[in-house]
Amino acid sequence: MLDTIEKLLVLQDRDKQIQRLKTELDHIEPQRQMLTAKASGAQAALDNAKHRIKELESSRKDLELEVEAKKQLIERYSNQQLQTRKNEEYRALTHEIDLCKEAIFKIEDQEIELMEAGEAAQKEMTQAAQVAKEAKALADDQLAQLASREDKLKGELSALQANRGELAKAVDDAARARYDRLVRSKGDNVVVGVQHGVC
Repeated sequence: MLDTIEKLLVLQDRDKQIQRLKTELDHIEPQRQMLTAKASGAQAALDNAKHRIKELESSRKDLELEVEAKKQLIERYSNQQLQTRKNEEYRALTHEIDLCKEAIFKIEDQEIELMEAGEAAQKEMTQAAQVAKEAKALADDQLAQLASREDKLKGELSALQANRGELAKAVDDAARARYDRLVRSKGDNVVVGVQHGVC
């Protein structure tokens, strides 16, 4: 009987080691997903910064086209002024030219604001690129470590499971069946010592 208990204690220890390795292996995939998500988040921030720069550049070009259109209007109104003979028409064209010049002034102010915003966005993009690069390098390094650790744990687990099979064969069939049933119902600590009449 004492021999059977010793064998069951060794088997129980092996089962605990196997369970510990399985738990560690279960935690690897969430860690892998977290690292991948961090790297993806940094890359998304970089992509957003690049998109913002393109939007600002596009808006600035639209304003440049608008200024060009106003300048063409001024030129057309100036040519019409030279051809008109009535004072009212001349004053009306002068008023239109002044309105175009005022609009150009406002548009150029907007262009300056967009250029300043573009410079700030460029700085943000540079920072985001650095962060994304560092995050990718860190994630790649840690993912490689996780893969190495996973391979090591899987090797240990298969060796322990093979050894557990040998240990289980050495235990009496009836005792092993009772042990397996208790492990399923009570957990992994079924063979314990008795001290002062209490287990």
